[in-house]
Amino acid sequence: MKFSRFDYAAFVLFVAYAVCSLIIPVVLVELARDLQFDLDKGGMSAGGLLQMGRSIPMVLSMCVCSMLGSKFGLRRSLATAAILMTLGIMLAAMSQWYWMLLAVLVIAGLGEGLVEGLATPFVGELHRDDEPGRYINFSHGFWSVGIFLCIPIMGWLLGLDVSWRILCLSVALLTLVPGIMLFFPGRKKLARLEGCNRFDAAGAVGKAWAILKNRRFWLFFAAMFFAGGGEFGLTFWSATFLRLEFQAPALLGGVATAVFSCGMMLGRTGSGLFVRQYQLPVLIMIAALSGAVLSVLFFCVGSIAAVMGLLFVVGLASAPFWPSVQSYCVDRLPELDSTTLYILLSCAGVPGCGILSMAMGKVGDCWGLRAAFLLVPVCYLLLLGLIAYDYYISKGRKNMRSLTLLDQEQI
Repeated sequence: MKFSRFDYAAFVLFVAYAVCSLIIPVVLVELARDLQFDLDKGGMSAGGLLQMGRSIPMVLSMCVCSMLGSKFGLRRSLATAAILMTLGIMLAAMSQWYWMLLAVLVIAGLGEGLVEGLATPFVGELHRDDEPGRYINFSHGFWSVGIFLCIPIMGWLLGLDVSWRILCLSVALLTLVPGIMLFFPGRKKLARLEGCNRFDAAGAVGKAWAILKNRRFWLFFAAMFFAGGGEFGLTFWSATFLRLEFQAPALLGGVATAVFSCGMMLGRTGSGLFVRQYQLPVLIMIAALSGAVLSVLFFCVGSIAAVMGLLFVVGLASAPFWPSVQSYCVDRLPELDSTTLYILLSCAGVPGCGILSMAMGKVGDCWGLRAAFLLVPVCYLLLLGLIAYDYYISKGRKNMRSLTLLDQEQI
């Protein structure tokens, strides 16, 4: 494998994206006290709304990212995304009241949506003629690097009474690095990264409309919503749960997020190595049932060590949902454009993240954070039901194209 400056920019971009996405959950307790919406005094709904406020602009930018990439090029679009994330998190560090914080996180959300939609094709195009899948998998690993290295350090610094504002400014500076690296094209421009200076709006709309008219697509759309909601609800609230329920130090809050992510990383790696494509629906159903049963235990868990262990095994169970549901959907709908399918399915998963985070905050205000975690098994059981229904009506048919045509009238 040979890496260029743009590869290293992509690596740093994935690290920055991970830290940018999770810095608010990690500092949420200190941030809430500073901006006067204490989580233990009815402020959990406001905390969850922060994630919802980022999810909406993420979806909007994902809907247009393919057209922006076509006109301005992947390189410039991702450089802009990094700058938007930098600006949003920097302004968040300067926020003096809650509604200002919510407004500036919209800016960060716009950048995160562009990264979500364009980072993978950027790496793929960079190595189009040299086994792009290897480079894509390698670059995606830096998301986990960002979580394992940076998030526990952030928790440790919070424990040393470093201001959450300083930490947000540090994240903003980190996010600026890939923006600078991507802004300059280098001596030899790669035409496929530079765009064609025109919008292909008609083509993009046509592909999206063909998907939206397909009834079977909406089954997978709903499945992605519940998959994303359950997974990110755990990610968003795990550190706060540990700190409020067990009065754990800030360091352990960061470690909790990293432990859950570690379980997810191992789960995705293992399923990628050992699970065949035709086995994906069975994998999703087993993982959803396991995740539902295990996540119920958050209601009665009694020690910090037990929480850590539970986060790890629930992370293992939650790991395959996002990529497997997307891949399974593309397999089931072979006549539709796969790239557009991936984008539209992500447009279901991202709102699921925001809505469930907000719903868990509302339940936490009313009945406590332990009760809020019961929403996670509800999401996983609904996911199980949707995939089980699709598996039931699809069983025994091998040809995916004929399967799609036959099932149009059944969904």
